[in-house]
Amino acid sequence: MNERPNLNQAGFGNLAPAPKGLLARGDTSGRIRVVGRSVSVFYGEKQALIDVNIDILDKSVTAFIGPSGCGKSTFLRCLNRMNDFIDAARVTGSVEIDGVNIYDPEIDPVQLRARVGMVFQKPNPFPKSIYDNVAYGPRIHGLARTKSDMDEIVITSLEKAGLYKEVKDRILEAGTGLSGGQQQRLCIARAIAVNPEVILMDEPCSALDPIATARIEELIDELRQNFCIVIVTHSMQQAARVSQRTAFFHLGTLVEEGETSEIFTNPRQSRTQDYITGRFG
Repeated sequence: MNERPNLNQAGFGNLAPAPKGLLARGDTSGRIRVVGRSVSVFYGEKQALIDVNIDILDKSVTAFIGPSGCGKSTFLRCLNRMNDFIDAARVTGSVEIDGVNIYDPEIDPVQLRARVGMVFQKPNPFPKSIYDNVAYGPRIHGLARTKSDMDEIVITSLEKAGLYKEVKDRILEAGTGLSGGQQQRLCIARAIAVNPEVILMDEPCSALDPIATARIEELIDELRQNFCIVIVTHSMQQAARVSQRTAFFHLGTLVEEGETSEIFTNPRQSRTQDYITGRFG
């Protein structure tokens, strides 16, 4: 963490500390971080997700696989209440993080999404500088009292995302000027800048070339040392490379979930075997 740049041009005032969130940070020594029980999702009269039960482990990568329209992204959005933005959506059942039901009426969804970060399929940097992209969340949540504090958050987040060395000399330039792979790593830096507990990734490599994809996969493997990561992917090869556990969804149901090596070599369900071997999908 040498060569700290002069970031005086970034410009922002002192920020008050964030209020204590309703979702208290838990003891990460336990293995299970996220628990879904009887989770169903309805879009109007149509049921898109049916009675999903799953435990998601801390400091590991869980991959959601399955054909298009199977419910994997729908369930991913349940984990940080992104379905709240869809008027017709209704979620039943419970999702707990560290024993707290995130659908409890007293949970603040904004604070929740600081704890459960999201990286989308297409890189979506804000039309701001690289610095301001990463600083956006910490500013909103009051995570820095001084400019020096914010500088440290920004640089540390860029370093964790494997991007700092590439952008340190142009950190005040627009994030939209980066390559596609760099933009995705910027979005990852933006997600981890608020110190989340869980990181959700919805096909984060589908718009990237093979070299950028390999860099993101390396980054995911590094980040899992400190975060609970859930990734949706259409690539079974990617799921096999980056995840420790895999969940197979089909027609709105969770067919089976287990260690990735077992899912790919000795699945319990015939539908999983058929999908893995390319009989449908």
